[in-house]
Amino acid sequence: MDQHPNVLAAAAKVREAYLADRRTALPAPVDGYVAKRTVQLGQRVAAGTTLMTVVPLNQVWVDANFKENQLRNLRLGQPATMTADLYGKKVEYKGTIAGLGVGTGSAFALLPAQNATGNWIKVVQRVPVRIALDPKEVAEHALRVGLSMDVKVDTADQSGKTLS
Repeated sequence: MDQHPNVLAAAAKVREAYLADRRTALPAPVDGYVAKRTVQLGQRVAAGTTLMTVVPLNQVWVDANFKENQLRNLRLGQPATMTADLYGKKVEYKGTIAGLGVGTGSAFALLPAQNATGNWIKVVQRVPVRIALDPKEVAEHALRVGLSMDVKVDTADQSGKTLS
């Protein structure tokens, strides 16, 4: 009975259906929220095509843009307090300085400012400083990518490594 052609054909259809079902699920490498979707239901895609952007909102950080003359007092590990415009002063986040960007905001701008007038006026640049947030606080008061925050860093402890 196991070798009957109808049984073999039915078993093959079950295997095909199982494989088709397994191929519909695409597990994400991180836990998060879909921020941008570039694929539609039923669309055929090639291997390697970007389907969506997943943002892990439990692993967020703040890039605070400090003036270059403010960097001399900043050290890795210094505590920072932040308030998001989203919640106002009633919610305060705590974090620590974790790193420094590799260039100023204008250096990586899509259209960098050009000073072609020849007046050579010095423009103070801003450098992104990464501040790690406490995941428990973020879980209590969720943040979103691109929000504005006010940042205050306690620079009293100068024992940490400089931002270099």
